[in-house]
Amino acid sequence: MASKAEDEIVVEDPTAPASDSPAVAAKRAVDVIVSFLLLALAALLGFDNWRTGMGWDSTGPQAGYFPFYLSVILASACLWGVVKEFLARKDARETFVTRAQLRRVMQVFVPTLLFCLAMQWLGLYVASFLLIAGFMAFVGRIAVWKSLLTALLFSLIMFTTFDIGFDVIMPKGPLEALFGR
Repeated sequence: MASKAEDEIVVEDPTAPASDSPAVAAKRAVDVIVSFLLLALAALLGFDNWRTGMGWDSTGPQAGYFPFYLSVILASACLWGVVKEFLARKDARETFVTRAQLRRVMQVFVPTLLFCLAMQWLGLYVASFLLIAGFMAFVGRIAVWKSLLTALLFSLIMFTTFDIGFDVIMPKGPLEALFGR
């Protein structure tokens, strides 16, 4: 019988980030920052649900009863995470993300953020066309004609399915207005 190592197929990524890339953020710092941000969210939600009414009245629980206690659970988990990080005896400089890894994440995050912003003015279908064509051409390094054709077909199929077939109201831009939609 073959061992697991012999059956395993390993595919190397030629564009993988370099292993010697400098660290951008330490794991402990990110854990603590995220815990404090979630703690602030829990406090905001807890306050809002307390203001709405988190008690019990003659008809049962008020509107904020369950969400308030979920906020308390979230806050408790955040505090536990912060305490656990400060009591841990591990290396405080353990890398969370390297510069090369962060660059790859930003290659996806920035266009996606721009897509969300562009959708407000260009509409869903044109913004989707630009996002898909851009990702395929620049990130995927696929031929421009294939990227444009795929993005066009995808956008047309989405338009036909949602706007014509199901008559779902989607964000529209100036191009859809030319077609009277």
